[in-house]
Amino acid sequence: MKTESAPADHITVRDLTMAFGDYVVQQDLNFGIGQGDIFIIMGGSGCGKSTLLRHLIGLQPPVHGQVFYRNVDFWAVSKEDRDRIMGRAGILYQSGALWSSMTLAENVALPLETYAGLDPARVRDLVNLKLSLVGLAAYGDYYPSQISGGMRKRAGLARAMALDPEILFFDEPSAGLDPVSSRHLDDLILEINASLGTTLILVTHELASIFAIGTNGIFLDAERRTMIAAGSPQTMLKESGEAKVHEFLTRKGQAGFDLTAGA
Repeated sequence: MKTESAPADHITVRDLTMAFGDYVVQQDLNFGIGQGDIFIIMGGSGCGKSTLLRHLIGLQPPVHGQVFYRNVDFWAVSKEDRDRIMGRAGILYQSGALWSSMTLAENVALPLETYAGLDPARVRDLVNLKLSLVGLAAYGDYYPSQISGGMRKRAGLARAMALDPEILFFDEPSAGLDPVSSRHLDDLILEINASLGTTLILVTHELASIFAIGTNGIFLDAERRTMIAAGSPQTMLKESGEAKVHEFLTRKGQAGFDLTAGA
């Protein structure tokens, strides 16, 4: 693998420009994601949050700039090396992306059977463990259509954790969930971070989640096409002089109360 002097962070982004053809989505992105961070990528609709996630997980190369995993220049190495790096990461997609024709246990077993080379008994034990970690130990024989949306998200998380990743990526994990289910998912994310030390990277616009779990993050602006704030959500709210950042972080909840009260 091609390496340079090791950045201090788990992931380092340097001078990144994202574009579709001649249309620049974001440019001059510079930030670091520390080991064990719960890192929030935030901003208004159309600012490029999910596009940035695609650049971080190897689905779309940047027009300019670098993404480092430790000291490895991710987009400068071979596809095989990128695949090896992403083999240490897990991804929870917005929909959960479970195979509808498979039970929850079969969904979680799939990456273990495909990549781990374990015997069936060991796979079964690990599947039971992962489902237990997300509170679904009794639901291994259920199909995705037989459980709630919140349970499908947790099952998707169990599958993302199957190979004990160092990093977990989430694309709008609370989308479509009621407030109680969303809070339970936040609690699970905090538990994973605290118990396993996993670095967590989330694209989300949900204020309750941003303030409840975020330890670091960036704010992307669609008009200026660059990041205009960085740090913890509390730091952004207190120290950023950007009106857009303050407006975004002081929105009212659906019930009409200030979600940032006391932040």
